Amino acid sequence: MTESSGVREVKSAARTVELLELLGGLREPATLRELSERMSVPRSSLYALLQTLVHRGWVRTDPTGSLYSIGIRALLAGTAYIDADPRLALVRPHLDALSERLGETLHFARLDGPDVVYLATRESRHYLRPFSRVGRRLPAHSTSLGKALLAERSDEEVDALLPAELAALTETTVTDRAGLFAELAAIRGRGYAVDNGENVVGLTCLGVALRYDTPAMDALSCSIPTARCTPDLRERVLEALMETRGILEATGAAALSPFARP
Repeated sequence: MTESSGVREVKSAARTVELLELLGGLREPATLRELSERMSVPRSSLYALLQTLVHRGWVRTDPTGSLYSIGIRALLAGTAYIDADPRLALVRPHLDALSERLGETLHFARLDGPDVVYLATRESRHYLRPFSRVGRRLPAHSTSLGKALLAERSDEEVDALLPAELAALTETTVTDRAGLFAELAAIRGRGYAVDNGENVVGLTCLGVALRYDTPAMDALSCSIPTARCTPDLRERVLEALMETRGILEATGAAALSPFARP
């Protein structure tokens, strides 16, 4: 039974969601054996579930029928989520305005467990290989978006939220809790987070939490190639992010009051 509601979990539904989440996180198609081992589920049971989901479009398979990946129905469900999200509707025009003002890559993301999920991006006017996309999930501790949101919580809440071991995406990713907690304290003091190549080498990101929810669930960030991130540009980006945050927090509480939390 789940602790929050006392309602018994439906095993078949839980297994279906686990399978879809696993497929959604894979970079390459997987075999039945690989999926069975990852999920600790008998192949016969998993095969029947896969065939049901293939038939309904949630999973796709290759011409041989031996490799599985996420299907188009998952994209349609994700698109429906984005289209119906009042917070994204509120933020989107301000994201466009920031893009015009700064010409740099911008992101809007939401905290989901120990990760952040990207809900919107605006690409730089300058050539910059895109490092994130809508729907991408990254560890919160390695991004300015995630650290800005973690800093809105107590160290005890952060400790419970994050996995036991913090993954290192680059050599500069903070992977010890003491170091992360010290950085979160600094973020609380200055009001913004910084990612100095902790997620992508050669990329500096500045992020701010949007406090129209308590605690904040959403954040904005701006990504700049470290080689171009001069003190003047950094100051200009921070000023724009802070100004936009102020506008969204002033208008967001009233605009979002009829809606439940994401």
